[in-house]
Amino acid sequence: MRRSRITITLRQKTVEQVDLLIDHKQIRNRSHAIEYILDNYLQGKVHKAIILAGGQGTHLRPYTYEVPKPLLPVQGKPLLEHLIEQLKKSEITEIILCIGYLGEKIKDYFGDGSKWGIHIVYLEEKEPLFTGGAVKQAQALVHDAPFLIIHGDILTTLSFQDLIDFHIKEHAVATIALSPTSHPGEYGQFKLQGTKLLDFYQKSDAKDVKSLLVHTGIYVCEPELFQYFPKTSDTFLLEDIITKIIDQKKGNGFMFEGQWFDVGSTENYEKAIKEFKTSPSPDQKSSKLKKQ
Repeated sequence: MRRSRITITLRQKTVEQVDLLIDHKQIRNRSHAIEYILDNYLQGKVHKAIILAGGQGTHLRPYTYEVPKPLLPVQGKPLLEHLIEQLKKSEITEIILCIGYLGEKIKDYFGDGSKWGIHIVYLEEKEPLFTGGAVKQAQALVHDAPFLIIHGDILTTLSFQDLIDFHIKEHAVATIALSPTSHPGEYGQFKLQGTKLLDFYQKSDAKDVKSLLVHTGIYVCEPELFQYFPKTSDTFLLEDIITKIIDQKKGNGFMFEGQWFDVGSTENYEKAIKEFKTSPSPDQKSSKLKKQ
């Protein structure tokens, strides 16, 4: 990782406290100790998420003839509302919604996001840009801070804060949330060694399983991600960019075992309706404990 040399002046007492962290193993020297302190202070300072909600949902017809996929209901709420509420729990309050097919219905439902205590900016695709092109048009809104990218057709109980903390600690260009599954042939699969992603198998089937760890459509990325985007094209797959990053050994994987549903087909949608369970809020947990 590229580093920059800086000179700072600290009070002697502060220097002494910094030196107490040095154990010559995990923290090697004074410079490493200061970097450790800053990393811990900056953990959780991710507040933006790009949500890809522009797909036509052709595999979910007839449900999606008149309703965009992110607005399909589960437990009385649209898929996207569940996702936004989960993001809000991790203080992700600035949402960039990439919309396309029936996008006006998404805008009508969520408005500016103030009802959920968030702020939403909409980016509309006039023509399909695929996952990479949709993210590229959001570059100017991301600035210089890490950010999340999430497919808008998933349901999950993943703690986004845990994912963010892991990403900041491990220093990767992109960290991808991975979920173990017994039917990996439906999804892109990753080979993981420790925290490092070694391979990404975008397309597979039940006869050609490479790994039981599958792509969840959830990323945390550094702004450096945009350096890998093509200069001359606005229509490309983000998955192809991730392959480049993995080839350069700059991609990490974060494995979690919470609930995750990819609502990309009628079969998976019906399964999510039957099985998805929202995690209780802190207030609900507290109320339950009092009753006990």
